[in-house]
Formats: sequence, C-alpha cells, structure tokens
Amino acid sequence: MRKFFKRSMLTAVASLSLVFVSACGSDSSNAPANDGGQGETPEETEVNYAERPSTVVIGTASQGGTYFIYGGGLAQLLEREFSITANVEVTGGPVHNMQLVNGKQQDIGMITLGPGYEGYYGTGDWTGADKLTDVRVAFPMYTTPFHWWALKNSGVETLEDMDGKRVGVGPSGGTSGTYLPLIHEALGLNVTPIQAGASDMTSQQMDGQLDVIGFAAGIPISAVSEVEAQRELNFFGIEGEQRDLVIEKYPFFYPFTIPAGTYNQLDHDLETIAQFNFGIVHKEMDPDFVYEFVKAYHENQELLKTTHSSAEEAIAEAILFNDSLPLHPGAIRYYEEIGIDLPEGVYPPEYKK
Repeated sequence: MRKFFKRSMLTAVASLSLVFVSACGSDSSNAPANDGGQGETPEETEVNYAERPSTVVIGTASQGGTYFIYGGGLAQLLEREFSITANVEVTGGPVHNMQLVNGKQQDIGMITLGPGYEGYYGTGDWTGADKLTDVRVAFPMYTTPFHWWALKNSGVETLEDMDGKRVGVGPSGGTSGTYLPLIHEALGLNVTPIQAGASDMTSQQMDGQLDVIGFAAGIPISAVSEVEAQRELNFFGIEGEQRDLVIEKYPFFYPFTIPAGTYNQLDHDLETIAQFNFGIVHKEMDPDFVYEFVKAYHENQELLKTTHSSAEEAIAEAILFNDSLPLHPGAIRYYEEIGIDLPEGVYPPEYKK
C-alpha cells in the first residue's frame, strides 16, 4: 500500500509552523495511505478549457469556521492581483464542495483529503458510488486537527465521558459532520450527534443544549476563542490505542499535536488526529489562470497569514501531502517550474507532458 503522507514532508513543514508537531516520531504505518487503484481514473481525454474567469465563486463551510475566514483571504488575493470579483459562499464543507466543484456550481472549493479521496474514487458512503472525477487539486492549505471541548462544569474530560451525551459534530457535508460520527462509532461511543455550524454549536453549548462539541478546522478556531472568553473549558483529543484504531480504519488521518497555548485555556500539548486541506477547481478551468493564481497564492502568503494564521502552512512543498488526487495542469506547471518533484499519481488523465 503506497503512502501518500510523507514523514519527511511533515518534518519540513513542521520546521516552519508551530501547528505541525506530530507524526515525525511515529511509525509510518500510522500515516494515511493511498489504496492505489481502489478506484480507477478515467483514461486520457481531451478537455475543453473554459475562458479566463472575470468572477469566481469560492465555496467554504459554515460561518465561524476557518474555511469561511480563509475564503475571505482568497477573495482579497483575487481582487488585488487579478481584479476578479470573488463571492465567498457558505457551504456544508468539503463533501459539499467536492460535489459543487464537480458540478461547476462553484469555481474554487476547499476540501480535506478524506472527502477528496472518497469523492474522487467513489469510496465514501456519501457518494452513492458516484465518482467526482472532474475535480482537480490546485493548492495546499493547512492541517485540520480534530478536537473536542466541553464546559468545565460539565465534568466531561475525555472521549469516554461523552457516552450518552449530546455532541455537536459540525454541519452535514463538512469534514467534522462527516467523520466525527464515524470516529464515535469506531470507538463504540453512544452519543447523540447534533449537526450544525460552528457558531450555532457554540451558542447551543453556552445555552446548555449541547454537552460537547467536536470540530475539525484550522486552528485556532475563532468560535472556540469566543466561548473561552466567557466560560471555562475542557479540551480533549484522541491518542494511544484509540488513535491507532481510527487511523487503521480511516488511513487518510494522521497523528497530530495541538500545541499548548493554541487557546488561552489550553495549557498542555493535546494529542489528536488530523487531515490536510487543499484548494480545488474544476478540470476545465483555464490552465493559464490556474497557473497564475497558484503562483500568486504562494507569492502572497503573508496576505493570507493576516487573514488566518493557519496559512503559515501553505508553503509550495505542502502540495506533496497528496499523491492520490490529480492536480490541475496549470498547478502542475507552477510546481514543476519551481523544482518540486511531483508524484506520478497526481498527473491527471488529460495531462500531456
């Protein structure tokens, strides 16, 4: 089974960002793996590329989450560098974005690798065995760690304490809403999942309607910061045998450590799991525009970092966190131009060397 999470890449990115801390010392068997050939890609085809866009729609996720904030940074970049008007839209998250980009209902989407892999190869239950093969990866973003928090007076301090509780899991179609119920099920936890956006969940938690919130987004999550400014919180993640079990079942996860100080009340390193995020486009998007956009994206990283600190991880080499989903030819042109040796698995059927 080929590995598409590179320990050496994790080490390289970790040296540039405080939020990359974890998998370097772990066995590579705990890394997410490409089932290589589990779903067959289309044979080489011709693509009728669209004209250069004058406006774009950016698909994000719920308000209060990192995608929505990050989308605002992309919109600023497009306006400043290309005079393109960008509409930032709230969506259900990565699963929804895969569907919308594949159907040309949005131009730029944001995904985590799990929904990307399951969507492209049609392996996720949510796909109904349909393969979303018109999606192409364009650029890397950041790590999405999974973590949980409860009000301190709830007495909930661990995953086991959630048994029998009402747990917010994020919106339907998002990374959280898709994978947290699967994680809970894999661990044999009897919880009542409540699907809602980050802001809605935090309001429900402070009103006593939710016992716990689990969420996956670039850290720090602004909605969490709002809660901890008003209430005392317990944070917890997943480690040890529980983590090994989840990674074995869903190998696009990898070990991750959320550093102490990420939140004001987090006074210790928090062991958990994560997925990496990517920006996607439709395969018919103009290659020259994709090349110029990806180039501007990496050359204006400071702008994106002022939008959200997670953009510190958006270095060009982070594109290597994926070797199972096809890149857009315009993106390939940029990464090859700067000397990145791309894995064979990212060249799409329409690519001509």
